[in-house]
Amino acid sequence: MIEIRNLTKSFGRDRVLNGITETIGRGEVVSVIGPSGSGKSTMLRCINLLERPDGGEIMIGGRDILAPGADKAWVRRKVGMVFQSFHLFAHLSVIENAVVGPVKILGKARRAAEARGMELLKAVGLADKAASMPGTLSGGQKQRAAIARCLSMDPEAILFDEPTSALDPTMTSEVLGVIRRLARDGMTMVIVTHELDFARDVSSRVLFMDEGVVYESGTPERIMDEPVREKTRAFINRLRSCTRLIDGPDYDVYALNAGIEAFCEKHFFGKETASRTLLAVEEALALYFSRPGRAGVTLTISYSEKTGAVTLRFDDPNPAGNFLDDACAGDGLGLTILRGIAHDIACARVENGNRVTMTLNADGRGA
Repeated sequence: MIEIRNLTKSFGRDRVLNGITETIGRGEVVSVIGPSGSGKSTMLRCINLLERPDGGEIMIGGRDILAPGADKAWVRRKVGMVFQSFHLFAHLSVIENAVVGPVKILGKARRAAEARGMELLKAVGLADKAASMPGTLSGGQKQRAAIARCLSMDPEAILFDEPTSALDPTMTSEVLGVIRRLARDGMTMVIVTHELDFARDVSSRVLFMDEGVVYESGTPERIMDEPVREKTRAFINRLRSCTRLIDGPDYDVYALNAGIEAFCEKHFFGKETASRTLLAVEEALALYFSRPGRAGVTLTISYSEKTGAVTLRFDDPNPAGNFLDDACAGDGLGLTILRGIAHDIACARVENGNRVTMTLNADGRGA
C-alpha cells in the first residue's frame, strides 16, 4: 500500500529524516513511537505531501507520488490525515465539515454527501452534534469530528499525528475507541503516538524512531517487552515510569500526590489503584523518615503492560540498612498496612545504598 525508500529530509542544517525505508501493507496498523524531534511527524507529512522530501521515494498503490507532475489532490484523497490540533473549519458546522470535501473535491451530490456524513458522525458518536459549531465541542469531540471528516473522503489509509496529545484521559479514551474500531474494520493506518497500551492493543507492528531513522521494528509484544536496542528500552521505560526525589520529611505532599495521580490517569488506572498507590507511598515515606537524619529517597513508580503491575521503588543512599528494618523494630503498624496493599515487598543492597521495592496490581489488570 505505502512504500518508503531511503527517505531524507532536512530543515536548514538539521537532518530530520536520515534514510527511512519501510513498507506498510494494506490493512496494516503501524504505530510509530519515539522521542520528540525524532522525525515521526515529518515522515507522516512527507507521505501526505505536506512536506516535500529532499530525497528518496514514496509509492502509494504502486504510484510514485514524488515524480514530476504528481497529483497532490490524488494523494490526499488516497491517504487522509488526522492532526493533533484537529484543524476543523471553525466557520462550518460539524456536518458541514464532513460534507464540504466530498462535494467540492470528489464531486458528490450534496444529499448523498450529507447522508454519508451523518452515517460517519453516528459511527464516531457525534450524530447529536451535527448542527453544532466546532467551538462548542470538547477536545475529544473535535478529534472525533476530524476523524469523521477524514473518513468522508473515503481514504484507503489514514495517518494519525499524535491524535490524543492535546486531550485529557477521558477524551483520549473516546478517540482511541474510534481508532480501535477502524482497526477492526481493516483500515490501513500509521499512528504516531505515545500511548503504549493503545499501540500494543491495536498495532500489527511498532516502529521506534530516533535521530531520523527507524532504530527498531517489530510486533508490539517484542518492542514493548523485549526490545533489542538500548535506546528503545530506555524510551519505553521512561514512558512507563515517573521518578521523584523526596528530599526531606517536609516534602511537598500535594505536588507528589498530583504527580502520582497524573501517572495513574495516564495509564487509565481506576480510583482504587490511585488510592492504593498514594497510601503505599505515604506509609513507606512515613517509615523512611521515622528515623531522624535520613537525607532523602528517590521514588520511582513504573507500570508493566505485560503483567498489569505497578511497582514502587525506593532508592536510599543511606548504606546503614533499609527503612523496613526500622519498621520491623518498631510497632510494625506501617509495615502491616504496606503488606495489606502491596505484595512482593523486597529489600536489597545496591551499589549506592539500599533499595526497597513493592508491587501493586492495577484495577482489573494482572493476576
